[in-house]
Amino acid sequence: MNDKTKQKIEFDRQFLKVGERYAVGVDEVGRGPLAGPVVCCAVIIDLFSEDFLDGVDDSKKVSEKKRELLFDQLRDSVVDYCICEISPEKIDEINILEATKLCMKNCVEGLKKPFDVVLIDAMNIDIHTRKEIIVKGDAQSYAIGSASIIAKVYRDRLMVNHDKIYPEYSFAKNKGYGTKDHINAIKEIGSCPIHRKTFIKNFTAK
Repeated sequence: MNDKTKQKIEFDRQFLKVGERYAVGVDEVGRGPLAGPVVCCAVIIDLFSEDFLDGVDDSKKVSEKKRELLFDQLRDSVVDYCICEISPEKIDEINILEATKLCMKNCVEGLKKPFDVVLIDAMNIDIHTRKEIIVKGDAQSYAIGSASIIAKVYRDRLMVNHDKIYPEYSFAKNKGYGTKDHINAIKEIGSCPIHRKTFIKNFTAK
């Protein structure tokens, strides 16, 4: 375990009370895209185990190759995890902020094993458990970073699969984000069923 990993573990341990050892990390991916679901992950980390992985960080700072490797390793090493998604239709119905909060809440409530505290990346969610809201948590916390990577890889794989159904939008490449080519495709041929209608209303089809 390298020094950076030790630092992240120590960061998480500060939120435990005496005798506690299990922290949940919660993070989301996909708030900004024009298409696809928002995806959240909650993981339970035993902060006094010996089973930690170097390289866990904010998923945006980790290479795709490294994320793919960590995805499988993390799922094997964490105490428990839960992945949830909220559909584009629901995002349009309740807005992306509320959809993200609902997704995070569903993830925490979907965990099957006991835990002591929930560490959340910059979002206040309605759960009946002790929680800490941490700005830039995915870069500071091992638990949140772990959730960030699992959520990111899961959603990226989802968008690659959608690309096979809707190849016109290059979802495998842009993952649903508003790249120039993606926006041009919407303007040319209109939307597809996984587009968020409230996000693309300014891009009218010809």
